[in-house]
Amino acid sequence: MAKIILADNPLNEVSIAHELVPPSLDMVVARSGTPAFKDALADAVCLVGFGDPSMDDAFYKAAPNLKLVQLLSAGYDRCDIEAARRAGVPICNNGGANSTAVAEHAILLMLAVAKRIVWQHANVAAGRWRGNNTQDVKLYELKGRTLGIIGLGTIGKKTARLAKAFGMDVQYYDILRLTEDQADTLGVRFSLFEEVLRTSDIVSLHVPLTRETKHMIGAAQLKLMQPSAYLVNTCRGPVVDEPALIEALTAGTIAGAGLDVFDQEPPPPNNPLFALPNVTLTAHFAGPTWDNQYTRFRNAFDNCQRVIRGDKPLWVIPELQD
Repeated sequence: MAKIILADNPLNEVSIAHELVPPSLDMVVARSGTPAFKDALADAVCLVGFGDPSMDDAFYKAAPNLKLVQLLSAGYDRCDIEAARRAGVPICNNGGANSTAVAEHAILLMLAVAKRIVWQHANVAAGRWRGNNTQDVKLYELKGRTLGIIGLGTIGKKTARLAKAFGMDVQYYDILRLTEDQADTLGVRFSLFEEVLRTSDIVSLHVPLTRETKHMIGAAQLKLMQPSAYLVNTCRGPVVDEPALIEALTAGTIAGAGLDVFDQEPPPPNNPLFALPNVTLTAHFAGPTWDNQYTRFRNAFDNCQRVIRGDKPLWVIPELQD
């Protein structure tokens, strides 16, 4: 049997992994950095888990038989890509296992900011029913609004489909463009990056965190957005310049934001976002659901088996594709 390591993590339901692991795989469950993990590295063929900055050159030297780093997440910004390249080990993401969850969460945040759900809940729970001044309450529908999607990968496409079901008009920007037939089938249209920012009622971010995308939404980009527009981020915190966003939310440059991710995670208790009334915040929980535990492990084990039998792995991250 081929040995694989499942890096133990609170976000992984290990019982599901044991339920699904094929009998041809000898799975060792160990927390990264522990003696058990280091011992298993010596003859492990695959590593299944989340990206970890400790996976540097020394890590790969300690794992001479490693043929695959299989992530259980879509994002890979915590991985040392160059170390993996030097070792000749592919890094693969989760094959869209959490795409439905993240797309649903993006729509959730759109609805939450448009309907002011957190504010409504706080008022009802405090006995204020509809607040102190009903004349100032402005709630909005998604139908007829323009959604701008930045990054039309698997998650972006699923977000577009859900938005279309709400009656939204969807435009997108991505460095990889759809063909006209593909765009017509999905019901979206391509717009330039700045055009998406200027003309969208809601901008939803779905890009990986790379050197090119870090702070791609900063003060200049936020100023392009309409004062009535909302920003939704379910990808990675540093894609947005957080101080610039706080300033834009405070000054009324944009109407509000729905955020699942932050510059620093967990954010410090004095983060100014916590005091703003026009934001809805969640704890980087868009991706991990109970449903996709099965999909993530199923995809991971399938890719491990592919590599072990000599086939090319699926879902290699773009930076390491041939």
